Amino acid sequence: MRASSSWTPPRSSPHTWPISTRTPAPRAFRSSSAARSCTAWGEAFIPDLGGCRIGDRPIDFHLEILRQFGATVDKQAQGIRLTAPDGLNGTVIELPYPSVGATEQTLLTAVRARGLTELRNAAVEPEIMDLVDVLQKMGAIISVDTDRTIHVEGVDELCGYTHSALPDRIEAASWASAALATRGDVFVRGAHQSHMTTFLNTFRKVGGAFDVTDEGIRFYHSGGDLSSIVVETNVHPGFMTDWQQPLVVALTQAQGLSIVHETVYENRFGFTGALRKMGATIQVYRECLGGTECRFGQRNFYHSAVISGPTPLTGADIVVPDLRGGFSHLIAALTAEGTSRVEGVNLIDRGYEHFMSKLESLNAAVTRLA
Repeated sequence: MRASSSWTPPRSSPHTWPISTRTPAPRAFRSSSAARSCTAWGEAFIPDLGGCRIGDRPIDFHLEILRQFGATVDKQAQGIRLTAPDGLNGTVIELPYPSVGATEQTLLTAVRARGLTELRNAAVEPEIMDLVDVLQKMGAIISVDTDRTIHVEGVDELCGYTHSALPDRIEAASWASAALATRGDVFVRGAHQSHMTTFLNTFRKVGGAFDVTDEGIRFYHSGGDLSSIVVETNVHPGFMTDWQQPLVVALTQAQGLSIVHETVYENRFGFTGALRKMGATIQVYRECLGGTECRFGQRNFYHSAVISGPTPLTGADIVVPDLRGGFSHLIAALTAEGTSRVEGVNLIDRGYEHFMSKLESLNAAVTRLA
């Protein structure tokens, strides 16, 4: 794929497109499928899993949750076999960290387990609340307390449902950062203000502008210099970890020193190597530079980044490392002078539906070679 920096649509006529409503979640899907199989037939098999290399996401954590519901776990060469001849039973689970995937798995398991399940320190992202809505439509009995505690009463069966999935707030923020980095203008149809409050505050502080309508959100560069900022990722309602990579590209064009402290995944700055190759001044550190100590502070992970700007970017040959890092590289290629060759764009397809046609509609000079 080749990309050149010819995307600067006028603010008077912003381009418009809908964002995707799909979210890749293989671990939650497979774990919940295994739990459903254990409930219905007493056993299940999960083949080996893949995914983006952005940090340690051990399957053992999810397996331990299934054990607490009463499943027996047998790790084999080709995958994992789970058995529960007598079905699964409700339990009390306290997550050491409010993980979205672990919360999803627990909910999907608990709705068919016998008895009551109490989940403490649960994730409360909009996507979790949307899942609760879906399960309730299907016949589940779920209550959510204000202290990240969720109670589930198991039911004998679930039924079909009709539901409109949430728009992808990660994709919406990615295109917003693209508009900021390239001094462009994009209207994101379907974007929800209430789901993006923290991002919108950050976007405005950096120097972006946005207009909220009933149809979506228009994101654009305000025309002045961009400002540096300190950002710390966190669970909802904090700044999403998936928002930081596209924003880092925009921060290479901001005046002064910006700091990004990643507290959700410990290995999420690998994508900055390609940005440095393109001319960005970015240094990564093991220390917690955002002002708040996090769980990675004493574990020797490069989880803080300092971005010095503005720096002009130039085209380069890039290999996509992961989903969000890959889209960030596309933003950088469009921001840069000259032509870039980006390999491994199939990874981007996993989280950005029809991204090529969207780029073309934004007047980006892009060609997909294979």
